[in-house]
Amino acid sequence: MHPCATSHPQPDLASQPAPLDWSDTDAQAVNVARALAMDAVEQAGNGHPGTAMSLAPAAYLLFQRLLRHDPHDASWAGRDRFVLSCGHSSLTLYIQLYLSGYPLQLEDLQALRQWASLTPGHPEYRHTQGVETTTGPLGQGIATAVGMAMAARFERGLFDPDAALGQSPFDHTIWVFASDGDMQEGVQAEAASLAGHQQLGNLVVLYDDNHISIEGDTSVAFSEDVLARYASYGWHTQRVADAEDVHALHDALLTAQQTTDRPSLIAMRSVIAWPAPHARNTAKAHGAALGAQEVAATKQAMGLDPDASFDVPGQVLAHARQVAQRGAAAHRRWDEQFAVWASAHPEQAALFERLRTRTLPQGWEQAIPTFPAGAMSTRKASGKTLAALAPVIPELWGGSADLAESNLTELPGTGSFLPLGSTASGADPYGRTLHFGIREHAMGAILNGIAVHGGTRPFGATFLVFSDYMRPAVRLAALMQLPVIYVWTHDSIGLGEDGPTHQPIEHLWALRAIPGLDVVRPADANETAVAWRTALASANAVGTPGHAANPQHEQGSQDCPNPADEPTTAASGGTNPHPQVGTRPVALCLTRQDVPVFDRSVEPERWGSADLTARGGYILREAAGLASGQLPEVLLLATGSEVSLALSAQDRLAAGGVAARVVSLPCLEWFDDQPDSYREQVLPAAVRARVSVEAGSSLGWPRYVGQTGRSVSIDHFGASAAANVLYEKFGITVEAVVAAAQESLAQ
Repeated sequence: MHPCATSHPQPDLASQPAPLDWSDTDAQAVNVARALAMDAVEQAGNGHPGTAMSLAPAAYLLFQRLLRHDPHDASWAGRDRFVLSCGHSSLTLYIQLYLSGYPLQLEDLQALRQWASLTPGHPEYRHTQGVETTTGPLGQGIATAVGMAMAARFERGLFDPDAALGQSPFDHTIWVFASDGDMQEGVQAEAASLAGHQQLGNLVVLYDDNHISIEGDTSVAFSEDVLARYASYGWHTQRVADAEDVHALHDALLTAQQTTDRPSLIAMRSVIAWPAPHARNTAKAHGAALGAQEVAATKQAMGLDPDASFDVPGQVLAHARQVAQRGAAAHRRWDEQFAVWASAHPEQAALFERLRTRTLPQGWEQAIPTFPAGAMSTRKASGKTLAALAPVIPELWGGSADLAESNLTELPGTGSFLPLGSTASGADPYGRTLHFGIREHAMGAILNGIAVHGGTRPFGATFLVFSDYMRPAVRLAALMQLPVIYVWTHDSIGLGEDGPTHQPIEHLWALRAIPGLDVVRPADANETAVAWRTALASANAVGTPGHAANPQHEQGSQDCPNPADEPTTAASGGTNPHPQVGTRPVALCLTRQDVPVFDRSVEPERWGSADLTARGGYILREAAGLASGQLPEVLLLATGSEVSLALSAQDRLAAGGVAARVVSLPCLEWFDDQPDSYREQVLPAAVRARVSVEAGSSLGWPRYVGQTGRSVSIDHFGASAAANVLYEKFGITVEAVVAAAQESLAQ
């Protein structure tokens, strides 16, 4: 079998499970885990004890016997990945991290859901060691894990494509725990369908089929045969009738891990809150403390001291923490295997190190194209930039939601990421062009999984209006500070005849409202190229300063370093690679229609360099005839395709004796991160006459134009007609900009 058929390993040699050896101490450890779940929620006064109780045997079994991990090195490259898709049951993960010997103490369990604790209500990436991704919004975890599994195969292709199955240091398993709620979410279905199509044999999902959700028995809303559905997707499926039967569960998990030609789903029937005498199998047990009396009765039923809280017997903890020794031994063996591989593959080893530190190749920026004056859509400029970057950045990969010909995101000559045996043109198990199908939400979550898995640089594309379908995953990318790039084309009514269902209106400001998402709307081809350069460079180092995902992460900590020093400023021209842009997602919002590529060689002293796109906003063209230090009378602020309207309005105002400055604002987030001195230089407070020009909602522009400013915008839905007709009918014209400037001046 070709190794790239799956990239799914046999278990680690020394931890190869024989028939399960399950001791009385193991059984006691499971009961202790259940008691800790009850105690933590009881102390917090809120939380989700029931699922953590019923999943305790499966979680303990996985962490102790099957998961390849090193509690003393949570970022070990050779580890398996574990995703708790049912993130509300965060205690399922926290308790196993504590028992296994990760840097999580009993006091942390006692501080569940409290301010600044390491045990927030849902697991948070970058916050608690051992948490591989932020989960909580149901379905996201499964979809993110699909991205991890795809990334594992792709990374194997970068580093070790010819190794036999299970013999590469880059082979590992992606394990997922999921709930009934996950199985009802649409994003799960999208992602599972694609996972089956991609034959991701390195992915194992354990479905906790407990039949309980907040509204009671799931039969009120859910009656499908989940295993049959997954089988139709192309998954290997199994059923375990009793979550307490650890031997049957072990056999099923091992069978799933050894099934290498497709992903695996195990439906495990459990009883929520088992073995609580009264709370078991009730909706209340899902999301509420059981109460002191029920907790005591449950502990007594398990043979534990009913009066003791957070009681972890020393022999139980010592027994559970033997997994750290096994993990360290597995890590040492992996290091030896890795050293042999690195010696035999020095070029790939150098690539591995570069991706591990998230640095880009030396001189990669030289591949960025520059565009002559003329006309070109920014989506086409983006496509040309991607094509130029593909040969020099092998870790750059991505695709679209079945819109590649419209988004222009194909990477020429790189092959399509498809499983071995696919008959599609250009199919390559290690290809760099992703075909997500019409699955925008799953695409967003899969990109997150790729980004958290390793150092590759993923991008995904669709029309801007359909970013709505992606929004939950985009929000999580911003929350996790992931270097994902979105290519969202057809960015305004300028797309024309497809009409209001496809024409974004509120989307730019809705996306700008997401903290930590950089929304970039370049004005011409050269701004587009610099936007790509900035987006890629912004994560060009581990630990690059960025927005704190969570205010509980204090500045200066390992996860949230102090902001970089202020960048130097320049009146015009020059480069500035925006040092305060950290590892965070970037959205490129691009035109369908051609727009002018500005000729900055005419009166060059008036023009700002396209390199200043990296600062988010800059003086694109200064008013003519200003003396040194003299301010313009009015500021014309514009983004994207409307910048050319502002330039024409500037000329018309000049003919009437009004000195106007045109400011291009491709990214308000980058601009807002600039020092006050730079922002004052571009938008002087003394100039109160201002006009914003953007073919979208005016929602946030008052912040930039002030009370005396005006906005040329569109605050209603579009229509089906040619782009030029729509701009005229809806008043986004040069005449409208001039009139708005005169109104603002009159104020």
